[in-house]
Amino acid sequence: MHSPEIAVAVDSLRRRLLPGTRTILGIAGAPGCGKSTFAAWLQEQFSPGTSVVVPMDGFHLGNAIIDGTPLRQRKGAMDTFDAGGYLSLLRRLTLRDEAVVYAPEFRRSLDEPVAASIAVPAEVPLVITEGNYLLADQEPWKEVRAQLDEVWFLETPHDLRLQRLVDRHVSFGMDRDAAVAWATGPDEANARLIQAARPAADRVIPWL
Repeated sequence: MHSPEIAVAVDSLRRRLLPGTRTILGIAGAPGCGKSTFAAWLQEQFSPGTSVVVPMDGFHLGNAIIDGTPLRQRKGAMDTFDAGGYLSLLRRLTLRDEAVVYAPEFRRSLDEPVAASIAVPAEVPLVITEGNYLLADQEPWKEVRAQLDEVWFLETPHDLRLQRLVDRHVSFGMDRDAAVAWATGPDEANARLIQAARPAADRVIPWL
């Protein structure tokens, strides 16, 4: 059963969706908190065709850019994303002056972003975008936040989040020791940075 906070948040979001307008909702939270799962669940609460999920992860720098550099050992950190590209996409989605905007998607099976994989027609009233750094106050992430009508912060118990991260890494090919090292190393460093931005969220949503 979902929390009362979620029911209130969804009801409030539903009331925002007025004819002829677009709402861009951000879902932020630490790695492993369930952002993708929550975004997919939230999309199901609205009629088909009225919302699209556009993950920030589509703007991971490609492996051709980071391989052989220190960024490879910190993949997922703030500076391993094309923040300017993400900001440009959000601005296009806000303007709604193109018939369709195409967004990239991150394919975990490839460990790479794939361009133009998500179609966002102009008439879609709700865009849900989820990612780690939507509340960061560094440039240009501060401008990212300015494009979003609301940002909800997902809160998941630490041990559960860590276990999910380890299991995810293992499912995509890491051995368990390496998965634990990555989840408690680079992922945890990112999580602390993300958690520090929690007070800037419009809502904090408990999510299991």
